[in-house]
Amino acid sequence: MLITDKESFARLCRLNQLRLTEAEEAAVLEFFKSKNEEFAVLDKIDTENTERMVHVMPMETVVREDKMIKLFTRDELQASAPESYDGYWQVPRLVE
Repeated sequence: MLITDKESFARLCRLNQLRLTEAEEAAVLEFFKSKNEEFAVLDKIDTENTERMVHVMPMETVVREDKMIKLFTRDELQASAPESYDGYWQVPRLVE
């Protein structure tokens, strides 16, 4: 059930450190009132023989097989390196 009375709404505003004008409070309370009316319509629907579900659409987790695949060789990766030495990228020294 959503908040519909000013006292509960004021308590929630204090808890959440909200400062609203009276017009804003009235608009929020009116929004909650309309949502309560919508929920009341949904509450009247008979769901006795309805199976519970987590998702509306059937979902299946597809996970690829965990295989090690070597996409590149060391030489292919080092082909674009400015300099390499003994199989490693060579970079300029930053700290002396």
